[in-house]
Amino acid sequence: MPSESAAYELAQVNIARLKYPLDSPELKDFVDGLDPVNAVADAADGFVWRLQSETGNATDVPVLGDAWMIVNMSVWRDQNALTAFMYQGQHRELLARRREFFEHVKEALATLWWVPAGHRPTVAEAEERLLHLRAQGPTPYAFTLRTSFPAEDAAQAGAGATNAD
Repeated sequence: MPSESAAYELAQVNIARLKYPLDSPELKDFVDGLDPVNAVADAADGFVWRLQSETGNATDVPVLGDAWMIVNMSVWRDQNALTAFMYQGQHRELLARRREFFEHVKEALATLWWVPAGHRPTVAEAEERLLHLRAQGPTPYAFTLRTSFPAEDAAQAGAGATNAD
């Protein structure tokens, strides 16, 4: 990996609108899967950090002013590390069942962006990046797995800089 890239880490956020309350029988499998999936993430190669509250996950962290929305936010070494985690094991199993747990939303629900190494993004920062993606499409400031940009592009565009440090 080029040394300039090592100066950046990949932040990701995804949100979902619940179909049912978290304590409902319909979401039992999802809720029961959170701790094991988070433990696998925490131990994954390339994992850096994840948003969590006192509960150990982030299901009670408000996002976009919608009480039915939940947020997942993490930081990874790079896109390869993130995708290796996303599409394997229990995370993949829960991902395959997302339509059972979450409402279909037409707008973008996930975005990626580069952050300076050591920076831990806030929910407000993640909301800003997600809304930017919805309005502008993928750019070095906020992008998707399908349309991504290298850390160097973000640095040149000033997109890796944050005001939340």
